[in-house]
Amino acid sequence: MIISASRRTDIPAFFSDWFLNRLNEGHALVRNPMNPKMVSRIILSPDTVDCIVFWTKNPYPLMGRLEELEKLGYRFYFLFSLNGYGSILEEHVPPVEQVVDTFRSLSGMIGKERVVWRYDPVIFSHKMDVAFHIKHFGGLAESLKGFTDACIFSFLDLYKKCERNLRGHNIFTPDGETMQTLSAKFMEIAKKNGLALRACAEDLQRLGLRHLEPARCIDDSLVSRIIGRDIRLPKDKNQRALCGCVESIDIGAYNTCGHLCRYCYANSNSATVKKNLENHHPGAPFLIGGAEEGDVIHDRGN
Repeated sequence: MIISASRRTDIPAFFSDWFLNRLNEGHALVRNPMNPKMVSRIILSPDTVDCIVFWTKNPYPLMGRLEELEKLGYRFYFLFSLNGYGSILEEHVPPVEQVVDTFRSLSGMIGKERVVWRYDPVIFSHKMDVAFHIKHFGGLAESLKGFTDACIFSFLDLYKKCERNLRGHNIFTPDGETMQTLSAKFMEIAKKNGLALRACAEDLQRLGLRHLEPARCIDDSLVSRIIGRDIRLPKDKNQRALCGCVESIDIGAYNTCGHLCRYCYANSNSATVKKNLENHHPGAPFLIGGAEEGDVIHDRGN
C-alpha cells in the first residue's frame, strides 16, 4: 500500500506533528471528500505501508524527523513543487532562494532519486509568457542540477475555483502551439541539466513531442527501487484519465493548505482554510475536527 501525503494539502509543511503522531498510533481517520460521513480508518503500520509519497512546497518542518521515520521502518520519497512565482501567487511559500536551499539539503539527506522536482503548474499571464518560463525554468534547473534526477511539469487547468481565486491576475490558457514551443524548450533545458522531463496528465499528442514521457507522480517503479523489491499496482481509477499514477490512499483533507497559492485546486478560499486550521489538533486521529454523529467508519490497509 502506498500512502499519498497528500494531493489535498501540504502535510510536511503544516502537519508534521500530526503525521508522526498518526504513525506512532498506527492509524489515521480520513473523511471521503465526496461523502464526508464515510470515514476510512487507514492502517499505517510499517507492515502495511510500502511507501509514503510526500507532496510539498516546503518540507523543512518535517526534515528534522526523517531519521525517526526511517527508524520506525517507513520508506518514502518527496514530490517537491518549486515554481518560485512569488508572494502574489504563492502567498505563504518561503522565498525561492530559501526553498532551493531546502531542496538541496533534503536531497543531501535522502538522495536525489527520492526528491522529484515538480514545476507545476505552468501559468501564463501577460507577464509570464514563453520567454519568462524559459528563463525561470532554466534558472531553477541549473540551481537543482545534481540534486534531483527528474522534473514533472503540467500546464494550469483553470477549474472554476482556480479561476475565481485568480481573478484580476490576467491568467489565460495558452494555445497548442505555445504549449509545444515551451515543452520543447523545457526538454532542451532538462537534458542540459541531467533531468528526465515528464508531463503530468497532459495530452502528449497535443504537445507534439515524441520523446516526452508521461509522468507517474505516484510511481510503483520508483517505489520498487526505494524499497528494494518489485511491486506492481494498477492505475489509480480515481484520478483523471491522463493521470499516470498508480493506486494510493490519500490521508489529507481539502481546504487546509496554509500556503494559500491562488492557483491551487485544493483550496476554495482563504476563509475556509483559516476556519479549518483552527479545528486542527495534532493529537487527533482526523486531520481536521473529530468524530461526528452519523459517521460510518471502515478499515483500509489491513
